[in-house]
Amino acid sequence: MFGSRKKFKTTKIDSLIGKNTELFGDLRFAGGLHVDGSVKGNVVADNDSSSVLTLSDHGSIEGEVRVPNIVLNGVVMGDVYAHEHIELASGARVTGNVYYTLIEMAMGAEVNGNLVRSTEAATPSPMALTHETAEVKSEADVGGERKEVVGAAD
Repeated sequence: MFGSRKKFKTTKIDSLIGKNTELFGDLRFAGGLHVDGSVKGNVVADNDSSSVLTLSDHGSIEGEVRVPNIVLNGVVMGDVYAHEHIELASGARVTGNVYYTLIEMAMGAEVNGNLVRSTEAATPSPMALTHETAEVKSEADVGGERKEVVGAAD
């Protein structure tokens, strides 16, 4: 996303939720998952630090997301836990808190909740995190301008 940054170890797609597909229930996966459709349930990766979730601009998830590496360009209604890396592309819309170790956020991405930085890279549970929290404001709260946010306030 920002040129010089190293991309995820794997870009291989092992599982695909198609554009005209709706999945009701929790989804557990390993490897690469690409979502173009709709998931109404929690999305959880097995304990594999190379697992990647890619949510396209057509995709949506209503539920909690717990994946080490995430690329969001769609809509998530629920908390997001990325204990390795998260990339919020310009079309990303999150209604919930984002727990992260490393974050990239493009102009235009929206988080309606808190950004919570974890100082422990591989912690899967939010209860064990050391928090640094930043309140993210909507467009109206910042005078109608889209702002780029990278990181969190101490």
